Amino acid sequence: MPEFIIKRVLQTLIVVFLALTGVFFLVRLSGDPTILFLPPDAPKDQIAEYRHTLGFDRPLYVQYADYIIHVVQGDFGDSLVTKESALGRILSSFPATLQLALSAFVVSLVIAIPIGVLSAYKRNTWFDKFGVGLTVLGQAIPSFWLGLLFIYFFAVKLHWFPTGGRSASLSMILPTATLAIYSLARLVRFTRSKMLDVLKKDYIRTMKAVGVSTLEILTKYALKNALLPIITLIALDLGALLEGAVITEIVFSWPGIGMQVMNALMSRDFPVVMAGIFVISLIYSVINFAADLLYSVVDPQIRLK
Repeated sequence: MPEFIIKRVLQTLIVVFLALTGVFFLVRLSGDPTILFLPPDAPKDQIAEYRHTLGFDRPLYVQYADYIIHVVQGDFGDSLVTKESALGRILSSFPATLQLALSAFVVSLVIAIPIGVLSAYKRNTWFDKFGVGLTVLGQAIPSFWLGLLFIYFFAVKLHWFPTGGRSASLSMILPTATLAIYSLARLVRFTRSKMLDVLKKDYIRTMKAVGVSTLEILTKYALKNALLPIITLIALDLGALLEGAVITEIVFSWPGIGMQVMNALMSRDFPVVMAGIFVISLIYSVINFAADLLYSVVDPQIRLK
């Protein structure tokens, strides 16, 4: 167990390091941020002095090495726009992102698992075909377009919900639904597929023959044995929901990490972008680590090595 934890911690550090490295060089391709903070008619010597103050006149590999050294020390720098801590800005937005992602996660989980189980049990019936059709549609519709449709019909036309923001109590219903649709559709199809595999097993036929109730077969035996791969998908989906919240937050003006990172990209606020990528990649890695730990809980035969 300790060896497994050490191994996963090292893997997490590598993933975060590679994510920071890739994004560090990619954001530099967007251009020199100094021109956004000075007047258009600023003289060249003033621009050069400001670039020197920010450290952007140094070679790129020197900037990268300096940044990694500061990150190891827990220093992600200050925002180029607000001059406040870049990591502090991201962490202050994290509760909004977490609220949206967890709401979408719970909605997709509560709806998808029962539908997937029933679709497998009622294979080739109208319920199964209707459910599969909806999941295909849910996976095919882009989330940003679905969000705009929700805003147009339910907010603009019907006035049932706010168009965006996080002020009203109803403001999270539309973004939650938008974010949950894709995850819900994928989880229904995956659960159905795994349940179909399990329901074909001989021991399931035996339990049916001896008169075990359908509900007990589905929940106590079939779903439990199909749960391991489903847990993997659930963990990946939770991480994906945190990442996918970026687009949804922009569509609905939700003040989370996604909005912070997008605003930082538009203003070339590199420290805030990097801090956002660090938090997202770290969360994704921790969630996958937690999924591995759950394996041994669901199936005691599994040993973490």
